[in-house]
Amino acid sequence: MTSINVESIKNHADVIASCGTKVGEVYQLVGADQIKLTKHGDGHHHLIPTSWVGEIKGEKVILTKDSQEVKDTWLEV
Repeated sequence: MTSINVESIKNHADVIASCGTKVGEVYQLVGADQIKLTKHGDGHHHLIPTSWVGEIKGEKVILTKDSQEVKDTWLEV
Protein backbone atom coordinates (compact mmCIF):
# COMPACT_ATOMS: atom_id res chain seq x y z
CA MET A 1 0.00 0.00 0.00
CA THR A 2 1.36 3.40 -0.94
CA SER A 3 1.49 5.96 1.82
CA ILE A 4 -0.12 9.33 1.20
CA ASN A 5 2.03 12.44 1.51
CA VAL A 6 -0.40 14.64 3.43
CA GLU A 7 1.98 17.56 3.00
CA SER A 8 0.96 17.62 -0.67
CA ILE A 9 -2.67 18.41 0.23
CA LYS A 10 -3.35 21.94 -0.94
CA ASN A 11 -5.61 24.48 0.75
CA HIS A 12 -8.92 24.86 -1.13
CA ALA A 13 -8.56 21.42 -2.77
CA ASP A 14 -11.91 19.66 -3.26
CA VAL A 15 -12.54 16.82 -0.82
CA ILE A 16 -14.38 13.99 -2.56
CA ALA A 17 -15.96 11.02 -0.77
CA SER A 18 -15.46 7.51 -2.15
CA CYS A 19 -18.95 7.66 -3.67
CA GLY A 20 -17.92 10.67 -5.79
CA THR A 21 -19.77 13.31 -3.74
CA LYS A 22 -17.91 16.50 -2.84
CA VAL A 23 -18.03 16.84 0.96
CA GLY A 24 -16.06 20.07 1.27
CA GLU A 25 -12.85 21.94 0.56
CA VAL A 26 -9.58 21.88 2.47
CA TYR A 27 -9.21 24.91 4.73
CA GLN A 28 -5.89 23.78 6.19
CA LEU A 29 -3.99 20.83 7.59
CA VAL A 30 -4.06 20.55 11.37
CA GLY A 31 -0.85 18.82 12.32
CA ALA A 32 -0.16 15.71 10.27
CA ASP A 33 -3.30 13.84 11.22
CA GLN A 34 -6.31 16.07 10.53
CA ILE A 35 -7.76 18.14 7.70
CA LYS A 36 -9.90 21.16 8.57
CA LEU A 37 -12.59 21.77 5.97
CA THR A 38 -13.87 25.21 4.99
CA LYS A 39 -17.06 26.28 6.75
CA HIS A 40 -20.00 24.16 5.77
CA GLY A 41 -23.57 25.33 5.19
CA ASP A 42 -24.10 25.10 8.96
CA GLY A 43 -21.47 27.80 9.55
CA HIS A 44 -18.94 25.46 11.16
CA HIS A 45 -15.59 24.04 10.15
CA HIS A 46 -15.31 20.25 10.25
CA LEU A 47 -12.28 18.06 10.94
CA ILE A 48 -11.60 14.75 9.25
CA PRO A 49 -8.61 12.47 9.88
CA THR A 50 -5.91 12.24 7.21
CA SER A 51 -6.20 8.45 7.59
CA TRP A 52 -9.37 8.72 5.46
CA VAL A 53 -7.37 10.00 2.47
CA GLY A 54 -7.15 7.30 -0.19
CA GLU A 55 -5.35 9.35 -2.82
CA ILE A 56 -4.50 12.86 -3.87
CA LYS A 57 -5.13 13.77 -7.50
CA GLY A 58 -3.86 17.28 -8.14
CA GLU A 59 -6.42 19.63 -6.60
CA LYS A 60 -8.64 16.79 -5.35
CA VAL A 61 -8.41 14.79 -2.14
CA ILE A 62 -10.19 11.43 -2.54
CA LEU A 63 -11.41 9.79 0.66
CA THR A 64 -11.91 6.10 1.46
CA LYS A 65 -15.25 6.85 3.19
CA ASP A 66 -18.58 7.55 1.50
CA SER A 67 -20.28 10.91 2.02
CA GLN A 68 -22.79 9.64 4.59
CA GLU A 69 -20.06 8.10 6.75
CA VAL A 70 -18.00 11.30 6.49
CA LYS A 71 -20.90 13.50 7.57
CA ASP A 72 -21.91 11.09 10.34
CA THR A 73 -18.44 11.03 11.91
CA TRP A 74 -16.64 14.31 11.14
CA LEU A 75 -15.91 16.62 14.07
CA GLU A 76 -17.56 20.03 14.15
CA VAL A 77 -15.29 22.89 15.32
